[in-house]
Amino acid sequence: MIPIERVDDPRIADFRTLTDVDLRRRLEPEHGIFIAEGELVIRRALAAGYRPLSGLVSPKWLATVDGLDAPVYVGSPELLREITGFHVHRGALACFARRPLAAAADIVANAGRVAVLEDVNTHTNVGAIFRAAAALGVDAVLLSPSCADPLYRRAVRVSMGAVFAVPYARAEPWPGALEALQHKGFRLLALSPSAPTDIGAVDGERLALLLGAEGPGLSPAALELATPVRIPMSHGVDSLNVAAAAAVAFYATRPRSVRSRWTTGAS
Repeated sequence: MIPIERVDDPRIADFRTLTDVDLRRRLEPEHGIFIAEGELVIRRALAAGYRPLSGLVSPKWLATVDGLDAPVYVGSPELLREITGFHVHRGALACFARRPLAAAADIVANAGRVAVLEDVNTHTNVGAIFRAAAALGVDAVLLSPSCADPLYRRAVRVSMGAVFAVPYARAEPWPGALEALQHKGFRLLALSPSAPTDIGAVDGERLALLLGAEGPGLSPAALELATPVRIPMSHGVDSLNVAAAAAVAFYATRPRSVRSRWTTGAS
């Protein structure tokens, strides 16, 4: 436990200006790091085997990083706010080393259901989609080249660490990667409010669920390769937030064996 008293202490450089999204999106992948916030997320990163590099806590939250095999810097809440740019109300931050990104072909090789995100660039949506994917048994997530970073602090926090549980990869080239999925036997389903087919009527052993960004939705190139499906809605609601739509789609397309088990309450 190493006390710190200065904002410009070089030992805590990795934790500076965490609210500058543009800076952090460039800096963290370039330096091979990511930031985990809060005890639960830190524990899940450790359980997933990520290597801790350092921790930053206020004295009240020292127990949060107990067992972190890395230098832990301790400062007042006011100092932590100056360093990071926000009030660290979860009490603790930890910096971890990233792993080399997996190849898309490797993570879908034995997958039954895959979520494919096209240009979803809001970190909160990415984090929520990963949390739903983990909870509802999706085997892998593929990201188009311009999707937000799943290891950005906000995405990790919103996912509650689920980004560590679901394999993911960048799908490149785009949209050629979608054709590669088809060649591997996946049926591409494009979530679209105007589609004629109810997603609840879909079945199949290998499904790839395509989800687009808020507003523009999926690109014409992606839609051309996929079968459009919709989530039926009432009261004049024409669409759902992409993370909410993802959760509904993941539940609706769960394998029949899982549907039976969930319906009967079997574990």
